[in-house]
Amino acid sequence: MSYKLFHYYEEAIGPFRNLSSLPSEEADRIMSRIRMDGNQFASRRSPDYMSIRREVESLARKRFIVKGGQPRSLFPHYFTLDACEWLESWYSKPRKLRIGLDELPDDCVSFTYGDLFPTMRYDDGKPYRKQVYLKSEIAEVIRQYGWPQIWNSDGSNGPERYIEVQVWDDNIIDRFVR
Repeated sequence: MSYKLFHYYEEAIGPFRNLSSLPSEEADRIMSRIRMDGNQFASRRSPDYMSIRREVESLARKRFIVKGGQPRSLFPHYFTLDACEWLESWYSKPRKLRIGLDELPDDCVSFTYGDLFPTMRYDDGKPYRKQVYLKSEIAEVIRQYGWPQIWNSDGSNGPERYIEVQVWDDNIIDRFVR
């Protein structure tokens, strides 16, 4: 099966704007402005969002390395595996970029079953919690648990709304921005 990755973003801001890559003070200032504007999904995030985000990204990176991943950046760029229409509701003027999974090297791509935040933070006993998967593992994960975009499209069955893809290489991302 040939999978597609989707990156969702605000039209006025553009794709691959990564808060984690900014100095803490600047990222916090931007998050404060987003919360004050109140017109995007991100405006509902807590004041400690960036510190939590950096913690879960660090944990995911470490787990990816243990499995043989070779991240070339400290922070990932985010995608979904297959489309997730719900994410378009996060933005005032949503846009999406589509990339074939086969276009990315195996050693810089990881997956979580659900968004990185609940995957790494919830402790509800689900076997995919606190797990990072490789390209070679994701088809089996889908076979085992299904597509969250299908079985939980409205979010009524938990926080899993999509399979998240983390791309750990800024140089690869740069190829798709031009």
